[in-house]
Amino acid sequence: MPIPPLRRHPVQRRSAERLGRILDACAELLDEISYEELSTRAVAERANVPIGSVYRFFSNKRAMAEALAHRNLDEYAERITRRLAASDAASASASGSASVSASGSGPDGGGGWREAMDVVVDEYLAMKRGAPGFALIEFGHPVPATAPPEQPNHLVADRLRTLLADRLRTGGDEATEERLRVAFLLAVETADALLRLAFRMDPEGDPAIVAETKELLRAYLARVLD
Repeated sequence: MPIPPLRRHPVQRRSAERLGRILDACAELLDEISYEELSTRAVAERANVPIGSVYRFFSNKRAMAEALAHRNLDEYAERITRRLAASDAASASASGSASVSASGSGPDGGGGWREAMDVVVDEYLAMKRGAPGFALIEFGHPVPATAPPEQPNHLVADRLRTLLADRLRTGGDEATEERLRVAFLLAVETADALLRLAFRMDPEGDPAIVAETKELLRAYLARVLD
């Protein structure tokens, strides 16, 4: 997914690397100061680029923060994909085949949608604990520049539904797809609220609340996916 909203998309490798440094600097600063204190000049100084290079890509700090949020979503999807691919490879190696059982394993020999949803939660927790700037920006906070406030969770739900399509084993008809779309949106909204609570209770994410969140997601999504 392209990173919006850019004034100009990088074409040359050097330009892309400079954009990456700018977003890295933005993320680092957001771990040190508030969003209100963030400035394009501070980002330029941290990235060691001229202020004009920042304005080459972004009209203001809100646009820069939104671009960081979209990059976070891309990284989140990549993390999930790598984890599930590694799990599928380990499962196939252990069984010696890609056969599936009736216990919920996916068509690719992995652990099916339940394992996938655990990975979805675990990778969010990993980014929340360690990805620069993620604690504040996540996938669209504090204020998206071009989208309504609720849009980030819609983006996350749609990305996850697409990413996990081969594990969901739905019929594919229009009514089923619409039900699945609503279910994923509700699951993301619910997990968002509960995991925020977990991090309010414990800086590392309260383990009991995290465990209950996973159980709740499994129970709810089973109504649609089993």
